[in-house]
Amino acid sequence: MSTIEPALVVQKAYDWVLWVVPKAERFPKSYRFTLGDLLVKASLELLLHLVDATYQSRNAGALGAAAKEVNRIRYLVRLAKDLRVINIDSHEFAAKAIDEIGKMTGGWLKSVRQSSERTP
Repeated sequence: MSTIEPALVVQKAYDWVLWVVPKAERFPKSYRFTLGDLLVKASLELLLHLVDATYQSRNAGALGAAAKEVNRIRYLVRLAKDLRVINIDSHEFAAKAIDEIGKMTGGWLKSVRQSSERTP
């Protein structure tokens, strides 16, 4: 792992979860147990996949699953904005945070795949 520091990606995902859980708890009741729960679950899954990837020598599967969760979260956050469950400032913060985590996860996955292609 030369360009992406796994601990930094995990920390960013952890910080994301710390931000999103209380935010989802304040969703209106009509969205809290649907959209809110899905957003929290996807965020926790993202964090756990990244944690798993740091402790696995063959971590492409966990990183691929993490990348999938990033995309799910992107759509859930967008939906929360469009339903006016979160305001524009929260959406902007969330979009930037998830974009950063997504780029770091993608870079990590790319480097893992490249290194596995070089070693038989």
